[in-house]
Amino acid sequence: MKLSRLTAISPIDGRYGDNLLKLQPIFSEFGLMYYRLFVEIRWFQALANNKQISEIPPFSTQANKLLESLITNFSLKDAKRIKAIEKTTNHDVKAIEYFIKEKLQKNQRLAKVSEFIHFACTSEDINNLAYGLMLKTALTDCIIPQINELIITLKKLAKKFAKKPMLSRTHGQPATPTTMGKELANFVARLQRQQQQLKTIKITGKCNGAVGNYNAHVFTYPNINWENFCSRFVKQLGLEWNSHTTQIESHDYIAELSHIIMRSNTILMDFCRDTWTYISLNYFKQKIAKKEVGSSTMPHKINPIDFENAEGNLGLSNTLFNHFANKLPISRLQRDLSDSTVMRNIGVSFAHTSLAYQSILKGINKLEINESIMLHDLQQHWEILAEPIQTVMRRYGIKQPYEKLKKFTRGKIIDKSSIHAFVDSLNLPSTEKQRLKQLEPKNYLGLAVLLARKMP
Repeated sequence: MKLSRLTAISPIDGRYGDNLLKLQPIFSEFGLMYYRLFVEIRWFQALANNKQISEIPPFSTQANKLLESLITNFSLKDAKRIKAIEKTTNHDVKAIEYFIKEKLQKNQRLAKVSEFIHFACTSEDINNLAYGLMLKTALTDCIIPQINELIITLKKLAKKFAKKPMLSRTHGQPATPTTMGKELANFVARLQRQQQQLKTIKITGKCNGAVGNYNAHVFTYPNINWENFCSRFVKQLGLEWNSHTTQIESHDYIAELSHIIMRSNTILMDFCRDTWTYISLNYFKQKIAKKEVGSSTMPHKINPIDFENAEGNLGLSNTLFNHFANKLPISRLQRDLSDSTVMRNIGVSFAHTSLAYQSILKGINKLEINESIMLHDLQQHWEILAEPIQTVMRRYGIKQPYEKLKKFTRGKIIDKSSIHAFVDSLNLPSTEKQRLKQLEPKNYLGLAVLLARKMP
């Protein structure tokens, strides 16, 4: 069968492929080829700019233009040619090298020095930098903007619903009131902390040869300060320099990155479950899309599918990121190949994360607050005012205030009149009694409104 959205095994490339168009050119086989090609050409140009390597004269404007065109015009046709070469080499990175040499044959000056392509490099010098650039691009172009959009969207809702009171539920039971805005603000604050860490993550790279010691570099050109040269090369690519490695870059930063995204995803999974519950309590209504179907047999249903889909994708993503964090920093001695297949799947975790973020945003945009239900729910539970009453009793030295309120309210549904009768029975100043009797579940909110509006 010909590969298509309908025949792909993975839903990432099948069912959800159209939602992941930004990630496809980054994490696909085509994308990996592109970034490998990019690194090889930049290394070739860096060598030519080193005056101590006299065997490569500085490239002319025309030569550099040709090299740049290989990057900017890289196409599916080029990728297919590389795959054809790989069938002979049985080595994907070597196929990139041979492809570049093939493309330079018609330029005599470049062809003459083409053996300096991949000079002193091990495959992992190219691979680690290619993956580093892929991850940096995915973060910059996709994941960080999506998290920013989630934060901005939730922040707007938190401020909009800052004064909308609702019954809290601790252990699923009626508890001290809050506002919907304050509960959303909690998630904003949590996400912002992870966002700051994500923005400052250092994506590191190495370019130091077969086992990280510049053996071939130094033996061939002993007078060049290779550590300085390679460090500048990696930094010019926009990555951080990792000076001490084996054949492979240690991948410690991938573990750090994985943990940050996992924490962000876990926070959003918590948000999805809470929102799902608020929908089931009818605190949130969902906007109706006339042509959508909620159930194949129950016509009335509007299911919270966006938050359910997001929860599933967040779980899949975190499972993969957890494996990356646990496995990738470990490699037998100077290198084994067990990281190769794992690295090729790193885009899958980003894809599930991106899908989840898209679903959450879609779900949020369907939400409408159901203030009347929230107020009705509050008015059914006057027993939650046992908390402020017993704390005021403590202030005025009434003995066993907690125990008295426990006896009066625990496991019972208390109404307004019974609460007022209890307050009237207390040995409190009349002003305090009056203040307590003015209290209702809907206005016992502490600093919830302020906190909802106080987000940076």
